[in-house]
Amino acid sequence: METLDAIRKRCSLKGHLSKRPVEREKVDIILEAARAAPSARNLQPWRFVVVRDEQTIDELASIAFTEPNRVVREGAVVIFICAREEDDVTREGKPYYLFDAGLAVENLLLAATDLGLVTHPILSFDETEARRILEIPGEYRVVLATPLSYPAEPSYDEAASARLNERIRKDLREITFYEKWGK
Repeated sequence: METLDAIRKRCSLKGHLSKRPVEREKVDIILEAARAAPSARNLQPWRFVVVRDEQTIDELASIAFTEPNRVVREGAVVIFICAREEDDVTREGKPYYLFDAGLAVENLLLAATDLGLVTHPILSFDETEARRILEIPGEYRVVLATPLSYPAEPSYDEAASARLNERIRKDLREITFYEKWGK
């Protein structure tokens, strides 16, 4: 798959998770893609906690995740993306570490899509409980979690087809200005 194909095909598919184990090699490829993301002054503030243990995933689903996101227990892996503000740059009151973590997350999501794996970025969880269960130091923010799974369907394309057919994006002319705002 080409990069632009992965961008066009990537969608959140938490309702299409399977327990089929994801090979360590594929997880490593996805984490390498995340690690390759740019960051302010190349400080790379992100850290990843990969959870494969079914009991831990179930505990996280029961305690840390909100009801709609408890479906993570249907998947094989959950990856938590963490970052620490002191590991990055703040300029003019803008902390870059969250933006940098987001860049790593997008690389992770696209690499997973490229490998035919489904993801669903989740921000709605109890950060304190996730930190406790995963023994994440208090100075780290638990920025985001995503299940990582083979699709329940025979292929990624089959899993994503309905979602992609429903997808609506604003027209480029509605969101883009050239030279000055409103032009």
